[in-house]
Amino acid sequence: MIDVEHLSKRYGTRLVVDDLSLRVDVGDVLGFIGPNGAGKTTAMKMISGVMPPYAGKVRIGGIDIAAEPRRAKSLIGFLPENAPLHMTMTVRAFLTYTGRLHGFYGSELRRRVDRTIERCALGEAAGQEIEALSKGYKRRVCLAQSILHDPAVLIMDEPTDGLDPNQKRQIRDLILELRAGTAVIISTHILEEVQAVCSRVFLLCRGKTMFDGTKDEFRAKADALGTDLAGLFADMTGGERS
Repeated sequence: MIDVEHLSKRYGTRLVVDDLSLRVDVGDVLGFIGPNGAGKTTAMKMISGVMPPYAGKVRIGGIDIAAEPRRAKSLIGFLPENAPLHMTMTVRAFLTYTGRLHGFYGSELRRRVDRTIERCALGEAAGQEIEALSKGYKRRVCLAQSILHDPAVLIMDEPTDGLDPNQKRQIRDLILELRAGTAVIISTHILEEVQAVCSRVFLLCRGKTMFDGTKDEFRAKADALGTDLAGLFADMTGGERS
């Protein structure tokens, strides 16, 4: 469902993403991990079509995102790290607005908004203005807009950032529910999240692919090196521990 071939990105003379290739099928949850500055966010922006690559191709459902961006992006739900929100709208009004952008109206739009509010546990906040919400609730509103149209591909950058333990568990359960009909990429720095929801792990460091394999293979590697993530990155990339 997601095919990435030899993706690269430069900022001036600096190569931020270097020859990245991966495939994610329906039913997969790919944990996209790496230290700060590894190139994760840049890679996810290119995969989702927000940013053009320097080189390489991205296909979503077999559709080249550069050649047919509107058609390819209609299959994607994207949760960026700092997703924009209309702060003066209520949660329900914002999700209704989002649904209309996807072409839904009338009873179908209301059904999707109601279902998404329930899925993301936003019932108590549905009538509140977004600017009055806590960071955790705002993050859940961002997640809600990314899944309202039932995307075939879901790309999420730190989906549980700012959530309390109970909220994190709810969102992880939702991700596991969604994976049945969706190809999912999650960028995270939390090993617990990788273990809880991911079927595969992709480690990026300094823009280069350092590991791509199953969660069990990654767990064996992590157990051998220790479970401290900073140490894991250092050991797997030949760097120094901080």
